[in-house]
Amino acid sequence: MGLRLAVALLTAIAAVATGCGAAPEQQSARLVVPKAAGAATSAEPSAPAPPADRDAEADQAYALPAGVKGVHEAPAPDAVPAAERLKSAISPGAPSDAQVRAELREMEEVLRRARHPARPRRPRLTHGGNVQVPDGVPAAVAAIFAGGNAIARFPYVYGGGHGSFVDTAYDCSASVSYALAAAGLLDRPLTSGQLARWGAPGPGRWVTIYANAGHTFMYVAGLRFDTSGRAGAFGSRWQTAPRSLAGFTVRHPAGL
Repeated sequence: MGLRLAVALLTAIAAVATGCGAAPEQQSARLVVPKAAGAATSAEPSAPAPPADRDAEADQAYALPAGVKGVHEAPAPDAVPAAERLKSAISPGAPSDAQVRAELREMEEVLRRARHPARPRRPRLTHGGNVQVPDGVPAAVAAIFAGGNAIARFPYVYGGGHGSFVDTAYDCSASVSYALAAAGLLDRPLTSGQLARWGAPGPGRWVTIYANAGHTFMYVAGLRFDTSGRAGAFGSRWQTAPRSLAGFTVRHPAGL
């Protein structure tokens, strides 16, 4: 995807978090977009540090096919020219420029709906696997939907998204962390084990996180956001089908 569009997309997510305030005790945390050191390396993802806990459902998450380069397999910075590094850093199936533009338009619609709430209605999935945000949801929930939409069809790579929120692939806990960060609820990616202790205990009214030492997913206004169970390597993380909740600690963001 184009560098400027990618930066614009992440900036828009941060704008949603800033303009849609979270609970008072959570307003200090904001999605941080790392600043580039120079033009040649500005689009390169930071080398992610794999989380401490293995993903117990990685085999159900459609990891990148064999032979396809992921974020951990990029060549050394001085091995190839900058232009070639940028090409190799973008996994096949990552959003195109046109898709990023569409995401930006959705961001604008999210902001419009958050400013002019109407009677709530259930969220629904578009043909492309994104959520159409319903009117009447809290601004923080709208921002979580927007953050989840931004990476809904990104590839799954274990450890992806843990070195930085700016990445080309995300695992289960990094995916949930990214969506929460879009609402200003986190300022860094958390592992599954950490999310099992984060927030308040029990289910939330709008957002409920299910986590244990090996996997994390969440429900947002009744829709599941989960790397496990997707329809293919680039299927959407948003899903309508229920799944077993056995063996997971139940948490929610305070106030949601």
